[in-house]
Amino acid sequence: MRDGMGAIYPRLWRYSVALTGRRDWGDDLAQTTCLRALDKADQFEVGTHLDRWMFRMCQRVWLNELRSRKMRTGGGLMPVEEIDLADNSPGTEVNILARQVLSHVNALPEAQRQSVLLVYVEGFSYKEAAEIMEIPVGTVMSRLAGARKKLNTIMADPEGGQQ
Repeated sequence: MRDGMGAIYPRLWRYSVALTGRRDWGDDLAQTTCLRALDKADQFEVGTHLDRWMFRMCQRVWLNELRSRKMRTGGGLMPVEEIDLADNSPGTEVNILARQVLSHVNALPEAQRQSVLLVYVEGFSYKEAAEIMEIPVGTVMSRLAGARKKLNTIMADPEGGQQ
């Protein structure tokens, strides 16, 4: 299991940073998730997907943190401009568009944001995302449809959805 965690960690870290909206919180969340996974290693079923198990654990740890802070529906997020994102040297226009999209994704309600991150960023199927979030597949599909509609409206509006 430890070998598999090393391979999954970059994706888990990226998901944690995107989920929390802050690099320092994402670091803490990813590390906490790994520690929890090591503590609960006896509960992992060999032959199942370690990444799904750890992403579900990460989501639970984050939700518990949100509950303890009494922060719901996107509260406490930083503007995307303040997040230290790695630059792999794509063009300036790509960076600007990516920051705009990430900023709009971070503004989505928590449930929609998690669904978008798991399916569109991490590449999980609807079924896998539903298993991670412990919700029906139809709920994932509904959240994604709502997120797409909202993002399309915002991106199509020259004012960026501001009124």
